[in-house]
Amino acid sequence: MTIEYLKTSKPAIERADDDAKTRAAVETTLSDIEKRGDAAVRELSQKFDQYSPESFRLTHAEIEALIAELTPQELADIKFAQEQVIKFAKAQRASMQDVEVETMPGVILGHKNIPVQSVGCYVPGGKFPMVASAHMSVATAKVAGVPRIVACTPPWQGKPNPAVIAAMHLGGAHEIYVLGGIQAVGAMALGTQSIEPVHMLVGPGNAFVAEAKRQLFGRVGIDLFAGPTETMVIADETVDGELCATDLLGQAEHGYNSPAVLLTNSRKLAEDTMAEIERLLTILPTADTARASWENYGEVIVCDSYDEMLTVADDIASEHVQVMTDRDDWFLEHMTCYGALFLGARTNVANGDKVIGTNHTLPTKKAGRYTGGLWVGKFLKTHSYQRVLTDEAATMIGAYGSRLCMLEGFVGHAEQCNVRVRRYGGVDVPYGEGAAAS
Repeated sequence: MTIEYLKTSKPAIERADDDAKTRAAVETTLSDIEKRGDAAVRELSQKFDQYSPESFRLTHAEIEALIAELTPQELADIKFAQEQVIKFAKAQRASMQDVEVETMPGVILGHKNIPVQSVGCYVPGGKFPMVASAHMSVATAKVAGVPRIVACTPPWQGKPNPAVIAAMHLGGAHEIYVLGGIQAVGAMALGTQSIEPVHMLVGPGNAFVAEAKRQLFGRVGIDLFAGPTETMVIADETVDGELCATDLLGQAEHGYNSPAVLLTNSRKLAEDTMAEIERLLTILPTADTARASWENYGEVIVCDSYDEMLTVADDIASEHVQVMTDRDDWFLEHMTCYGALFLGARTNVANGDKVIGTNHTLPTKKAGRYTGGLWVGKFLKTHSYQRVLTDEAATMIGAYGSRLCMLEGFVGHAEQCNVRVRRYGGVDVPYGEGAAAS
């Protein structure tokens, strides 16, 4: 097995130092929000966004005025993208069925899928107004039936971004706040004097937002660890360097710390791609950001075989995986650790980010090893229930339960079973003993 790295990223120890600094800053900030509530939130908004309105929550009139700033085409495009997300979310919701089954005579077991009762949706927007993130979180929560949907987004160029607010409103948000960063997720999770806390936080964000969600997990639910964007291109000589370079830089422009990895079995394609990246960085308007990500977090890996490429890809577990090979379906069949797959040269990650309908809030930092991305099911809790309908069933299952509780030493548990064996079966079970086998 030969794996050659033509370009490597920032050493892991340096990334760990960055993470430690982020952790400390977030912990301090969340503590301040918990102690001082609205006052802390306002100070943070003024400090980081230079934004301190009379109220962070938008009124209906303010929302309508912002939507009116959009052109008819902009509004139509937002609605089209949202329709695609909703259509796929409804199909996913239809796949989740409540269950009730009689497992033995008189014993009924079941489960119900119940919406989370309140959700806080974070929509990034300080550097780029992430209109599509509103569809992915707000609209999907609405399909799930969440009764209270709170949405937060930072100001953009000193005021609410009309397109983001339109997407939030059309998606079904009940409360919209112009708040960004740690102060937004902290306020939604912890609550303040003016914001009632939610039960769950969802949505992508920068390293500070992602870390805040991680620290708040337990106090509230979270969708997943969705930190800085990651992308991987798996390619062979069926495509060229321009296509690979374009797809890598298209995601690297998200931020200064967005990993971008080319994984190939062609050294020629690897070298062509690196040359194309340098060429494109001279003309890409967002080159300053994309170059920082590429220089510090970019990797080019050359393998001998497709099997090696598969092994490396599953180990990295990248958020976005663009597959452009002569065997795309083989990768679909065999890959196990990733956020989402983009199969073939005709599609791309930007389609998934903005319009095609699959959700773009996806696991990062290897979280694809144990979770998929945000989807309608994340907003639903599956709760089980049981019912015993007959005296005979209560007696029979109770006797088994009694003996199994005593096997573990739980006498109080056993008596929960025994009292029912006595009452519904007429069997005299001595107190604190297991029921006899019939």
